[in-house]
Amino acid sequence: MSSVELSLPRSSQPRPQRLGVLVILAIAVAAAIGLTLFGWRQSVLFLIGGLFGISLYHASFGFASAYRRLFVYGDVNGVLSQVLMLAIATVLFVPFLATGSFLGQPIEGAVAPVAVQGAIGAFLFGIGMQLGSGCACGTLYTIGGGSSGMVLTLLTFGIGSFWASLTGGVWAGLPRLNPISLVNTWGWAGGAIQLAVLGLIAFVLWKRRDTTPSVQRSFSLLYGPWSLVWGAIALAVLNWLTLLVAGRPWGVTWGFTLWTAKIAQFLGWNPAASAFWSKGFGADALQKSVFADPISVTNFGVILGAALAATLAGKLAVKKPQSRLAIAAALIGGLMMGYGARLAFGCNVGAYFGGIASTSLHGWLWIVFALLGTGIGVKVRSLFQLSN
Repeated sequence: MSSVELSLPRSSQPRPQRLGVLVILAIAVAAAIGLTLFGWRQSVLFLIGGLFGISLYHASFGFASAYRRLFVYGDVNGVLSQVLMLAIATVLFVPFLATGSFLGQPIEGAVAPVAVQGAIGAFLFGIGMQLGSGCACGTLYTIGGGSSGMVLTLLTFGIGSFWASLTGGVWAGLPRLNPISLVNTWGWAGGAIQLAVLGLIAFVLWKRRDTTPSVQRSFSLLYGPWSLVWGAIALAVLNWLTLLVAGRPWGVTWGFTLWTAKIAQFLGWNPAASAFWSKGFGADALQKSVFADPISVTNFGVILGAALAATLAGKLAVKKPQSRLAIAAALIGGLMMGYGARLAFGCNVGAYFGGIASTSLHGWLWIVFALLGTGIGVKVRSLFQLSN
């Protein structure tokens, strides 16, 4: 226990929900062992997902909330922490992206076309994450923390992304450039260029930060809360570990798409009617267990890790939606995020975080149009009586 914690009243100390901690740890251990049936990488990715969940929960590391606070209050702290996260991830990613392998494992970044459909998708996602009050990873970790409203967001998130997978041909004719990666184009110099851009953004944001002294909170690595800086460092390192183990950066939305497709198939949908799901990667994924899918097992880990963090902090409890309007917003927001993420070649994790860490220009396109969508989404929140 730190000296700061010792100076606080006992009532402010975290009171872990011990039974919950034991149950969740037992589930985690059993799941990690069981996943070895699908290969050691699946077990490791599940555990990394658990660490993602703990980090997101303890740091309250939100993407949607950070953008909302930027637009409503001019608070740059959340966005500044994301810039730090991206800079650290860039430094960690570039050496392995430049060589293309790690201990015999092929390494590839999250690189996608710079496309009009990507801009449209990111714009829809920006609106959706304000209505849904969360992003892709935010949906997972808040579910782990007990949010019932986010279960609704997850439901329509999956429906939206699955729907987009069936309508991909509608957008295929829109203008696009081939994928552009700074590392693939200029090697190490490409990584340096990106770091310079991130440094410039950080400088501008730093000049605008709130300098009002804040109340110092206790810090505990195990019980939380963490600062945004610690959250940024943890997420960057964990994404790097995901890259080394899975061969690709952290992703989230594909898991939602696959789960929904499997449910649709169980209910009678015929994959043969879909160009995406009847052959290639989509067909292969449908034939396998979700536990063989790297992104799915990481997602499961995020939920369980967040639940563990919540019990360690003594805060795990079911939280009901605020109102019927909030439920409607969650459903609409999830649908827009799911469809938008599929169009944009990823969400705030796969396209933005993973894309920029991979020095892909589609990641930069994503954040520009997601912020434009956020500006509208923040205004639309008032129609659903959602607070900022």
